[in-house]
Order: sequence, then C-alpha cells, then structure tokens
Amino acid sequence: MKKLLLCMVAIMALLNFSCSRDKAMDSDVEAKNEVQIRIKNASLLPYQNIEVNTSGGVNNFGNLPDNQVSEYKTFNFAYPYSFVKLQINGEPYIIEPTDYAGLNRLENGKYTYEISLDPEGNQIFMSLLKDDVMN
Repeated sequence: MKKLLLCMVAIMALLNFSCSRDKAMDSDVEAKNEVQIRIKNASLLPYQNIEVNTSGGVNNFGNLPDNQVSEYKTFNFAYPYSFVKLQINGEPYIIEPTDYAGLNRLENGKYTYEISLDPEGNQIFMSLLKDDVMN
C-alpha cells in the first residue's frame, strides 16, 4: 500500500511539474508575441504629448526631453512607420502615413522610432531602428 501511495505521489508531482513548465513556456511565447516600440527624440527640442498609432494599437508616450529615449510600449503589431502626433513648443506636428499597402508588419521584438525635426523646424521625420537586445 505504501508503494502504491508513493507511486501516486510521484506521478502527481511529475504531472504538476509538467503543467507548471508548460504554463511557463506558454507565458514566454506570449511575452515574445508582441512588438515593443520606444521613441527616440533626435532633436535639440523637447517633445510633448507624443501619441503613436500603429494600427495595432495606440499608446501615449507623454513628454520626452531632447536627445532622450522613452520606455517601451507594447503594440499588437506595427509597421516600419506609423501615425505620430506630438507638440514642440506648443505647435502640433504630425506624421500621417497615407496607407500601409505593400508593407509587411514588423516581426515580434523591440524597435525604436527615431523622430527628428528638420533644420527649418517645419516637419518631423521618422526612422526605424531594430533594437538587438530583448529585455
């Protein structure tokens, strides 16, 4: 009887370990099944009220001092460029894609949208940087 009880406890422990491991693996897969984007202010002026819409979600990045990088925000998906709205010295600036036809969605991972201001200060531009490190 003791051997049977010991076997049942061992089997239950193995099943519990297996289920826990499967749940952990599922969590890892879900965590990597996302696009994370941050903003880099590549200008000499602070940005205010930064909003990014990737068609896979909208995130508000708040304010960002000059030559600084924001924290990452999670999106369901994103493209190499996106709708961006921000203010510089109280003036609105917008990057508005006409469409995403022919563009592939970004692969899951971390990216930086580097936003710069042209020398005359009339418009902003976006560059995409792929971040190598997954934190």
